[in-house]
Amino acid sequence: MTTQQPIRALFLDIGGVLLTNGWDRHARQRAAQKFDLDYDQLNERHHLTFDTYESGKLSLDEYLTRIVFYQPRPYTRSEFTQFIMEQSEPFTDMIDLVCQLKAQHGLKLMAVNNEGREINEYRIRHFGLGNFIDAFVSSCYAHFRKPDTDIFQLALDIAQLAPAQVLYIDDRMMFTEVASTLGMQCIHHVDYASTRQKLAKAGLVLG
Repeated sequence: MTTQQPIRALFLDIGGVLLTNGWDRHARQRAAQKFDLDYDQLNERHHLTFDTYESGKLSLDEYLTRIVFYQPRPYTRSEFTQFIMEQSEPFTDMIDLVCQLKAQHGLKLMAVNNEGREINEYRIRHFGLGNFIDAFVSSCYAHFRKPDTDIFQLALDIAQLAPAQVLYIDDRMMFTEVASTLGMQCIHHVDYASTRQKLAKAGLVLG
């Protein structure tokens, strides 16, 4: 009978776990209404190019040119960008939970997230994520995105830990399924209460 290794790091998604999603379909719907855009057209253009932006191969300005400013608009890029940034809100209960677990159990905390550079860096700075997350293995820096296993392997290499020593939390079930194929323990995050219970079952209990 094998002995389960203790968890030494949490790998964390950001959008949907620590913060709201930065630029999801609901935010795009609000943008379409506020800026008088055809939502279906905005969404189609978004899906055609957003993976490239999240992979760090486009700037936010170039992305916005493709989805909004391919024709004259009665508002500025700065106004639209500010709206995008304002869509982010924190899940303070989850932030408090992972901070307490880090302090009590001596854990490394690493973000493994899909995000474009400018949105990612705004969220890190605005919500102080760098105060408790030790490294950001973000798609815009790695140049590949979840569910590509390379991004998870890169995070493991940076952490210098075996997969069994890592617990990964994500609100997208497919991403937890992919991460688990590398040997990581995974939690599909649905809400604070159930995630806290699952963490406790993995040995990460708050005293």
